[in-house]
Amino acid sequence: MEHAIGIDLGCTHIKAILVKADGTIVKEIRQDTDEQNDAHWKQSVKQIIAQLKKETSHINAIGLSAPGLANATNTCIEFMPGRLPGLENFNWSDFTGERIYVLNDAHAALMAEAQFGAAKNKKYAFILTLGTGVGGGILIDGKLYQGVGQMAGHLGHSTVDAMDNNKDVTNMPGSLEDAIGNLSIEVRTKGKFKTTWDLVQAYQKGDDFATEVWLTSVRKLAASIASFINILSPEVVIIGGGISKAEDTLMKPLQKFVNKFEWQPGGKKTEIQLAH
Repeated sequence: MEHAIGIDLGCTHIKAILVKADGTIVKEIRQDTDEQNDAHWKQSVKQIIAQLKKETSHINAIGLSAPGLANATNTCIEFMPGRLPGLENFNWSDFTGERIYVLNDAHAALMAEAQFGAAKNKKYAFILTLGTGVGGGILIDGKLYQGVGQMAGHLGHSTVDAMDNNKDVTNMPGSLEDAIGNLSIEVRTKGKFKTTWDLVQAYQKGDDFATEVWLTSVRKLAASIASFINILSPEVVIIGGGISKAEDTLMKPLQKFVNKFEWQPGGKKTEIQLAH
């Protein structure tokens, strides 16, 4: 059976899988990225590919996803301001000697959901990936919509507070990314929490300050989702990324807020699902 290798290069972790054509995962690998050391994470990716290739002689595709905008030929990430220095215009095929298809990470996540997960057999959907930042992808007529310059779907760079003086990496003031992404957790919590998981655990224990911060972030996420629903009218909204592992701690208040904000003409209610 044919196999493929998929690699997700994130700011925190490198995650890789060897997968069969039917979606069965054969092997998984996870490593720390060490974001500021590009020689390290580039070599790690190369070594991971070599390691996974030892499992089978039938590799027919290798894909790599990362934050930023892929170029027109999908050989590299062409633009990624402020993160993973050394990533922009780095040609992975030249470096590894393998043909590697490069795609924005949230776009790749959406296509995986369309093939195997929450968007399977759906024509209209969007995904929000909640992690270090907030990524997104849009499915229209069953196809990934990328727009001019492959910029479409960067939903995390929409604003939830235009009066906020803080700007994200795309110069957007008060972005959704800054409202809930892990990169802003110390600012949002005035240094009390170092990670979103620390915040979530405190919220689960009933900490008043953690509750205020967490529910404020989730409320802003819900308002954004309701706005995107008004624009895109999807069949399903998919929530992925590391923060989605909070599961009910995220999804229960999120659904409650969305129910308040979503326009539901004729009783229409958009399904919200966790990524598979």
